[in-house]
Amino acid sequence: MADTLKEILLDSSRRPAVVTDLNTLVDEEVADKGGVSGAVIKTGFAAVKKIKPGIIGSAVDSLLDDFTATLEPFYADFKAQGGGDFGAYLSGRGDQAADALLSVTDARAERSSRDSIKKVYSKLRPNGKKNVEEALPRLGQLINKHAANA
Repeated sequence: MADTLKEILLDSSRRPAVVTDLNTLVDEEVADKGGVSGAVIKTGFAAVKKIKPGIIGSAVDSLLDDFTATLEPFYADFKAQGGGDFGAYLSGRGDQAADALLSVTDARAERSSRDSIKKVYSKLRPNGKKNVEEALPRLGQLINKHAANA
């Protein structure tokens, strides 16, 4: 059984399934958004997917190594505490976990040479933390699923 997120999520035999599952997670999170801000997110998400099909999976794959490294200390602590439900563990540390994950996308946006990407990211970022915190239970369940198969 794998002990680290790197072993669980980045193993070449499992990575494609992890990326597919994360892509589905993003789709589910967007679909669950409600209200005016949810409508804005859904509209923007649909437009991006229509303009460039496959972009979400590509983005997930390109960020996976950094996300994994960022979550590794959380996973190590989770395991040291006896394991269980990683989604509940992350939710219990929602503020820190969301900040850690967003540090990855913040750095990526900052390094981008495309002003359009920076502009869109800066518009979405203020609600990013809340959205990431809401996704943590699903993310933890996804990681539990892949850990059980590692």
